[in-house]
Amino acid sequence: MASVSCASFAALVAALMLAVISCFPGSSADQLSMSYYSKTCPSVFDTVRSGIHSAVAREPRMGASITRLFFHDCFVNGCDGSILLDDTSSFTGEKTATPNKNSVRGFEVIDDIKSKVESECPGVVSCADILAIAARDSVASLGGPFWDVKLGRRDSTTASRSAANKAIPPPTSSLSNLISKFQNVGLSAREMVALSGAHTIGQARCTNFRPHIYNESNIDPSFAKTRQPNCPAKSGSGDNNLAPLDLQTPNSFDTNYFRNLIDKKGLLHSDQQLYNGGSTDSFVKTYSQSPRAFSSDFAAAMIKMGDIKPLTGSQGEIRRNCRRRN
Repeated sequence: MASVSCASFAALVAALMLAVISCFPGSSADQLSMSYYSKTCPSVFDTVRSGIHSAVAREPRMGASITRLFFHDCFVNGCDGSILLDDTSSFTGEKTATPNKNSVRGFEVIDDIKSKVESECPGVVSCADILAIAARDSVASLGGPFWDVKLGRRDSTTASRSAANKAIPPPTSSLSNLISKFQNVGLSAREMVALSGAHTIGQARCTNFRPHIYNESNIDPSFAKTRQPNCPAKSGSGDNNLAPLDLQTPNSFDTNYFRNLIDKKGLLHSDQQLYNGGSTDSFVKTYSQSPRAFSSDFAAAMIKMGDIKPLTGSQGEIRRNCRRRN
């Protein structure tokens, strides 16, 4: 057998390693890029930003609603725009899932933005990407951090009500359940607390916080009493009445949410679980004292959440209308 020089052997090993690597391409998230539409639709950022600023100016609560829409999309089979699909006679989507029914909103805002983007760049920008940009601009429009959004997602042609019911943590969640739900999509306990800070904006329905203000002890009594007149104890009475998640500054993206938790003034059971003698107390304390730490961690967690199982390449489609498949 002929001898092989060290140089030849090294070259052979390098070639084999390259062949192995080529068999294991990067994840779909690795294919996302901040410059994805720089040539095909450079106006997309301006168009989305304009649409969100107009919507939030009309109704500040819409900023929270769009942010929540993105969260509820990403937690169900990835950030693929599936939550935007309407039910049809032959198709049941996610809008009627328990965490979403009579709760998620902002679809008309996304529709309006999509229509404008389509007129500028037909068939180029996915609804999933529009929602990702819109969530960032919603937070920024209310005083929150700004981050670079990675793009290149395609839209799902399917949706799953059962997956939405299973994946999205309800407001009755225990701390262990919250941690588990976030870990299921690759997010840590610290990232879960940072993302929960989005509750510094927006409102909740009476039906979601009634048990906490009437039946639980880990709540400031005076705070509970201020919430009760607008949320009667009897189920079915005032179920859809709203209360701000952050009583002090419900339209400002700040750290009052975390300070409220320390004072036992979390509106939802799941909110107060983050500061209730458990493993996440230290994160709440950190964010309550450091707006910089909260903003930085929130932005990083939103980017990471946006990386959850995106459809890329030839997967899915670019919907012309976000509410229905092409």
